[in-house]
Amino acid sequence: QVQLVESGGGLVQAGGSLRLSCKAPRMILSVFSGEDIEWYRQAPGKQRELVAGITSDRVTKYADSAKGRFTISRNNGKRTSDLQMNSLKPEDTAVYYCHTRLYWGQGTQVTVSS
Repeated sequence: QVQLVESGGGLVQAGGSLRLSCKAPRMILSVFSGEDIEWYRQAPGKQRELVAGITSDRVTKYADSAKGRFTISRNNGKRTSDLQMNSLKPEDTAVYYCHTRLYWGQGTQVTVSS
């Protein structure tokens, strides 16, 4: 059963913005609220890397490459987490995944053209 569903990926020019969303429609609200949520990405030929995370207490963390450009948020009532990505660069091109302690989403493709 799919527990995490990402959306919002697409093709954008360098300097543009995208907002990714992760939904957990099957997760019990109390469980979702207690989960730390992370966004990872994987570019072709590269290892999956952490982009941003937000704890159940809403403490956030970012990879150096994302600081100042990306913002992670969560809405427990809607069981969602968003990743707002601004000032996108070609090197941000990757499949972006949502992750909780037990689950991974299927990923959403982000392509940034130069």
